[in-house]
Formats: sequence, structure tokens, C-alpha cells
Amino acid sequence: PLEIDEIEYITENLEYGDAYAELKSVFEKFDAKEAVDAEDDDDSKDEDEKKVTNSDSYEEEEQDANQNENGEVSNKKKKLQRRMKIAELKQLCARPDLVDVWDTTAANPKLLVFLKSYRNTVPVPRHWCQKMKFLQGKRGIEKQPLQLPDFISETGIEKIRQAYIEKEYGKKLKQKQRDRMTPKMGYMGIDYQVLRDAFFKYQTKPKLTSHCDLYHEGKEFEQMSLECNNMNNLAMRKSMLIGASTGEIWRMR
Repeated sequence: PLEIDEIEYITENLEYGDAYAELKSVFEKFDAKEAVDAEDDDDSKDEDEKKVTNSDSYEEEEQDANQNENGEVSNKKKKLQRRMKIAELKQLCARPDLVDVWDTTAANPKLLVFLKSYRNTVPVPRHWCQKMKFLQGKRGIEKQPLQLPDFISETGIEKIRQAYIEKEYGKKLKQKQRDRMTPKMGYMGIDYQVLRDAFFKYQTKPKLTSHCDLYHEGKEFEQMSLECNNMNNLAMRKSMLIGASTGEIWRMR
């Protein structure tokens, strides 16, 4: 029988130089194993922290139950007894209208109320304690169109613009293609002297919020109701000055 010799292939060691070492070090940084191991470590740490917090709360509940059985006051009741009452906190501060229900649960309620009642302090937005996201309640409400101020709308620019839009909408396809090939500037017949007078003579200041007045969801509706109440109060004052009765007509004699 023929004897087959085993052939061993030996590769030649190529000299890559410093460039190969630098490239290898770059690719080693993108090793996926290290990232996966780091994520596993973070998950295990979070689980351990949750276990610790759950065990602490369970121990506190057990202590409270044992104290109740022995007739002693529980830790929760002790915390509530040590906590300041809202009436006491309102008596101590200069601005009792700024005291909220949750201010008594702070670490230092007196300091908190002092900072809230200090001059020119910006309050925390009222939606901080809401579970839903900011402006989530306005998701289903249709956005109202932009309303121009009175001094601009009196110039009649809205009617001119509406007529121009209707004219463009009424054009046929051929006219639109012709206008596209030979475009025009699209000037409107506006008297610029009227616009100049509107901005420099008849312009009025917009309604602005006061200092530290933050926006909250539904504030625009509150503003409308306040304006209506102010108008009603003015009407009542005028009628009282004139001497007219404010009762119903069918009750007047």
C-alpha cells in the first residue's frame, strides 16, 4: 500500500507594523461582550436595590404591627404627630395664601414657606404633582385659528387676503400651470399708509401676565371667565351709581 505523507501548511508571519496594532486596538473597543456584561451588572444592581427597599418597607410594616399588638404608638403615627399642622404654618408665615397641603410634609416647612413668600420668587409649576403629562388634556381640543389684534383687523387686511385665496382656489389647472411658468409677484391692493397708521398710531399694548405668573393647563379659559366677571362687576357698579334696580324685571314695581 501507498503511504500518504501528512502535509502541514505553515503561514508566513507578516510584518504589519504599528498601523496594525493601532487598528486592532480600535476594534477591541467595540467588543460587544463588555457592553452586555455592563448591562447585566446594572440590571443586577437595580434588582438588589429593589430588594433592599422592599425588605426595609416590609420590616417597617412588621415593626408597626408588633407595636400595635403591644399597645405602643406606631412609627407612622409618630411621624404624623411630629408633623406641623397647616393652620400653625399659616400663622407663622407672612403669606398664608401660598401655603399648600403638602408643605407640611417637607423636611423644613418653615424655610419652605419663607422661600415661597419671599419677594420676586418664581413658584414651582402646579402640574408637578399631576400623574398625566403636561398639556395632555388639550390633545382632543381643536386649535383655534390665529386671531389678529383689533388695530390690525380694522385695516381690512383679512378680507383682502380671503378674497385673494378664493381667487387662487377658483383657478383652473391650465391657469395654475401658466402662472407657474410665468410667476407674478402676487401683490395685494393694500394702502400702506393705513397699515402704517395702524402700527404707529392705533396700536395697543397686548395683555401680559404679571411677574412670576406661570402658564398652566386651562389658564386661557380662566382669563376669559375673569374678564366676564370684571365686566359684570362694572355693570353692577354703573347701575348702582345710576340708581337702577339690579333685580329681575318681573319683580320690579
